[in-house]
Amino acid sequence: MSKFQVDEIVAALREVRHGWRHSQQRALTEGERQLPSREVVAGMVEALTGALFPMRLGPSDLRQESEDFYVAHTLDTVLHQLHTQAVLELRHERRHETVDLAQIEEEAARRVREFAARLPAVRTLLDTDVMAAYQGDPAARSVDEVLLCYPGVQAMIHHRIAHPLYELGLTLLARMVAERAHAQTGIDIHPGATIGPGFFMDHGTGIVIGETAVIGQRVRLYQQVTLGAKRFPTDADGNLQKGLPRHPVVEDDVVIYAGATILGRVTLGKGATIGGNVWITDDVPPGASITQASLQKAKGGRPGDC
Repeated sequence: MSKFQVDEIVAALREVRHGWRHSQQRALTEGERQLPSREVVAGMVEALTGALFPMRLGPSDLRQESEDFYVAHTLDTVLHQLHTQAVLELRHERRHETVDLAQIEEEAARRVREFAARLPAVRTLLDTDVMAAYQGDPAARSVDEVLLCYPGVQAMIHHRIAHPLYELGLTLLARMVAERAHAQTGIDIHPGATIGPGFFMDHGTGIVIGETAVIGQRVRLYQQVTLGAKRFPTDADGNLQKGLPRHPVVEDDVVIYAGATILGRVTLGKGATIGGNVWITDDVPPGASITQASLQKAKGGRPGDC
């Protein structure tokens, strides 16, 4: 008998697993993996990052004359891996239906082809994000420093990869990519958030951007900013209604300083400046400057909503 009663623990864990699978109507028969792999997804993101920026984020021994060969080989490998993971996601999503595996594989291939076609646009958007960080931070010495070192840029690389996956209906894979960035940087961007070019998160730690947030061009956020939901509507049965627009719309050229919390489907007008540590649940007009002092004055000396 094992000193640590491993056999008994294994049997108890098996019973718990089977109970969970039964309650969730999961297959109890032996078979292959049913869900995408976090390990594979992590490797795919690293490889895609290298393919997007080969001479700076690719292999250390890569030479410029070999860039195209490296990018082609990397993309071919990653897209085949992505297809396998996409098939797993689609099969899992439709596990309660009678499905044709060949049809799922073709649908996954179509989505992966469309994702691949978007990669040049992803690189173009990331170039604007890198330039925004370089131009917006007086401490930045070069665009290379920004790309190699800034957590906000790292988080945006993940988001620019995750968002097309989300739009193509590969929402589990998209979320896995986004949560990898969250774990590494402390920046939490839902893959459904729509973010325009030239986006810069200075410092970045603690920023939260919700699923239905819409952010325009040349927007700057500082640490601990939240673009969140104010309330969560439910249906007649008390279940949360998913997918409803519930996060802020941030128009072009808005700056939001550290610790600000903006909740609900409110609009921050073009060129507005939001001061640090304010709490906003109403629209802000274009060009406005909102501070704690202005909010207290508007509320007759009491802190409150904008």
